[in-house]
Amino acid sequence: MALSETRVAQTGVTWIDVSLPQRPNGVTGWVPASALGPLHVVGGRLVVSRPKLRATLYNQAGAVLWSARVGIGRPSLPTPSGEFYVREKLRALGSPEYGPYAIGTSAYAAPALSEWPGGGVVGIHGTDQPQLIPGDPSHGCVRVQNAAITRLWHLIAIGTPIDIT
Repeated sequence: MALSETRVAQTGVTWIDVSLPQRPNGVTGWVPASALGPLHVVGGRLVVSRPKLRATLYNQAGAVLWSARVGIGRPSLPTPSGEFYVREKLRALGSPEYGPYAIGTSAYAAPALSEWPGGGVVGIHGTDQPQLIPGDPSHGCVRVQNAAITRLWHLIAIGTPIDIT
């Protein structure tokens, strides 16, 4: 979860404004710090450029750690733009179409996909159709060739900010 601001109430309770993983994208909310688990700082950032069909992982100093061509959502079901974060890291989902690894994000795809497993969460995952990368073959997810998602999965941390432009 991304934190944007903290405040201490007159009662002494610390409140934290967090980015919430829900529809619509971009919703934030104040929660008491005591309701959260341990906080940690994550360095770096993943940038997904829809126009360039490329994703790049930067470290805290701005050096490139990883970069790959990607597939994004088709025009009728676009990959959403905005500021998101890594929510989860998954191994083999039991289906070759998602490749060996997937990264769950705080982004949600088009409302029409709300009945999908996870409610339309935008994932970054491998593929069994590498010939479609680069391109716009997906329902909103970011597809990466299997060798590239394997490397990214080992480099990226839960909580890493994601900028989709």
